[in-house]
Amino acid sequence: MAGWHVRDFAPDDLEALVRLDSESDAGDRPAAFRLSDVVAALQSAHPTVVAVADGHIIGAAVGRIEGDRAWIMRISLHPAWRDLGMGSALLAALEHRLQRAGVRTLAALLSDAEAGATALNNSGFRPREGMTYFEKTQAVTAQDVVLLSSMGGVVPSPGLWAQLAGMEVEKHLIERRLVLPLAHPELASQHGVEPPRAVVLFGPPGTGKSTFAKAVAGRLGWPFVELFPARLALEEGLAPGLSRRFDEVAQLERVLVFIDEVEEVAGARDDADAAYIGVVNELLTSIVRFRDRDSRLLICATNNVAALDPAFLRHGRFDYVLPVGPPDRKARCALWSSYIARAGAEADIHQLAEASEGFTPADIAQAARTVAQTIFERTLDTGNRAYPTTDDYLRTISGTRPTLTRDMSTQFIDHTSRFART
Repeated sequence: MAGWHVRDFAPDDLEALVRLDSESDAGDRPAAFRLSDVVAALQSAHPTVVAVADGHIIGAAVGRIEGDRAWIMRISLHPAWRDLGMGSALLAALEHRLQRAGVRTLAALLSDAEAGATALNNSGFRPREGMTYFEKTQAVTAQDVVLLSSMGGVVPSPGLWAQLAGMEVEKHLIERRLVLPLAHPELASQHGVEPPRAVVLFGPPGTGKSTFAKAVAGRLGWPFVELFPARLALEEGLAPGLSRRFDEVAQLERVLVFIDEVEEVAGARDDADAAYIGVVNELLTSIVRFRDRDSRLLICATNNVAALDPAFLRHGRFDYVLPVGPPDRKARCALWSSYIARAGAEADIHQLAEASEGFTPADIAQAARTVAQTIFERTLDTGNRAYPTTDDYLRTISGTRPTLTRDMSTQFIDHTSRFART
């Protein structure tokens, strides 16, 4: 067998190195670094060396520098050239180049069957016991990031779902109907369940419809894009603005689109002018196009579901029409409990729940925020750490005007019986 020599990687070697990567089999387990990550390092001119025999690349060691640390991203060896010391030679050459670049710590992460473990041991690398590798796959590509930024989109935190304290009935319904089928589409398909494409959340203001929409995106790990009809109307006209924005959203691999107060653009068309009718028609058309692709969800929220155009709620456009109502006594206890724990206080949660009947989650949040500010100022004024009491909360509750009126509560009950599809 002819000899081999080690040299620096050249851009013209890329195709041969990718081919070598497939030949240097890592067994059933995928390599810790994806091939796309390796190629990105090569294209960014991170130190890499290759072994060449008879003009063919038979081995490679790819590095990536991060400050004074470098990762050995890949050690690729042609099967016919293993156990001949080539891996150790490649590592020695790569290590020399990394040291010249100011690297002080070399790290490597290999799957169980990946090539290179013997070479690493022979080169003085030692495994770190008691360590666990954690990995998180981002929901968006680099191209998606640019598009999301232009639309003001974000990927909400998964922890947002846990912050919806007290809304257990709504959380249970939304998780079962929306999150689970979208998070497990293959299993859903096996059971004949078609994942939802569009839903309406309705209920009084302040009950958390917007937060629920963001929390669903966070649970799924999907980008969240909110459409603002008023802004679109100012920029280029509402109908063409809706059409363009839905076309932009369609470029994302997966996305949750949210429209708040959707009654502004989807109200009854009975006595409307031609321009408004055109807006409603465009939105209905856009929803049909939106539903044609997987891994996307439209959530529309409204305070008054009865004001929506009847065609808007028709089966085939929206899979569910879900009520999000004011918290009951149990839910108010859970909400107060979360705020009191955050403040390090001791208070009678049941008294607070009773006193805040008719409060929305937003009302309770405002009252808790007011108490926190008061106690903060008390600590600064006295120089002693103060803690809120039950009376502090009760006084604030009595001075807080609830969002909900009796008429609103009655209307919500009526709308739930007439419009809900759960």
